Amino acid sequence: MNKYDVAVLGSGPAGLTAAIYLSRGGFKALVLAGDQPGGQLTLTTDVENYPGFESISGEELVGRIQHQAEKFGAKIIIDSAISIKQATRKFLVKTRNKKEYSAKALVVATGASARWLDAPGAGKFKGKGISACAVCDGPFFRNKIVAVIGGGNAALIEAEFLARLAQKVYLIHRRESYRAEKILQDRILKNKKITLLFNSQVKEFLGEEKLAALLLETSFRMEGDRRAQEVAMYPQKYGKIDSQNNEKMIWRLALDGVFIAIGHKPNTDFLKGFIELDEKGYVKTQSEVFASVKGVFSAGDCVDWQYRQAITAAGMGCKAAIETVEYLKSKN
Repeated sequence: MNKYDVAVLGSGPAGLTAAIYLSRGGFKALVLAGDQPGGQLTLTTDVENYPGFESISGEELVGRIQHQAEKFGAKIIIDSAISIKQATRKFLVKTRNKKEYSAKALVVATGASARWLDAPGAGKFKGKGISACAVCDGPFFRNKIVAVIGGGNAALIEAEFLARLAQKVYLIHRRESYRAEKILQDRILKNKKITLLFNSQVKEFLGEEKLAALLLETSFRMEGDRRAQEVAMYPQKYGKIDSQNNEKMIWRLALDGVFIAIGHKPNTDFLKGFIELDEKGYVKTQSEVFASVKGVFSAGDCVDWQYRQAITAAGMGCKAAIETVEYLKSKN
């Protein structure tokens, strides 16, 4: 049995920051780095909004934080927790590599994964024109042509944000109307830099070294549909009419970047039944970092569905570590 004071689940900014504070404080800390060490930040080519760095790659930034945690004695293992059981005065963590670790306290910082479209080219252009965070990567597309894919609050908020930077923003949604709040829709409709494309789905992401265009399939009714009057704006038409009242067009939309805003999924499935999760799977916390089970703390994107920034995750990791220290001191 491998015994630790604290097991940190996750190796993004939240988990590694917690590990720095814990190990620097003299506690034996284990970090289970997960299947994607460094988390979502490693998919970001350039980071310009993390204090202290005018520009740094996400991978290098995470690497520096990890080095700092290891310098103070944190043990980092490339493995993932698959189940947790509570025993007397400790937690037993089983991993995918069939290991078992014992810890007096836990910091859950497993992050969240962006939902990506299942279309050819999606994986190829991650970080090369495709992003899931307008706040993170929007400034790299200043005065460029971009698109946002989605129809909820997040998509409309990202489109509005990008309109301040980009030359033009296409807001692409597969349905006939948005799910977002009416006040957001009203603002989008008034924004002259945003073009709405309803009933449109991405068939393929196109380009060579970087994303250069989308292959879209757009459907509209021939009769009584205002979009029938907008057909002339489409650059090029491929395909054929399926029926008299339901036309489907396949066409290319040239652009410089795409922001996918169809939601995130917290990496918490293995925690069901152990701690409380909300209806979307995010960890329920009190006072920001206290999970529902005593001795369990949580930080980062598996809790925070709103901001999803490296700096806010690191701040939460700091808070979780400080509270963990107080908890461990109370047990001695």
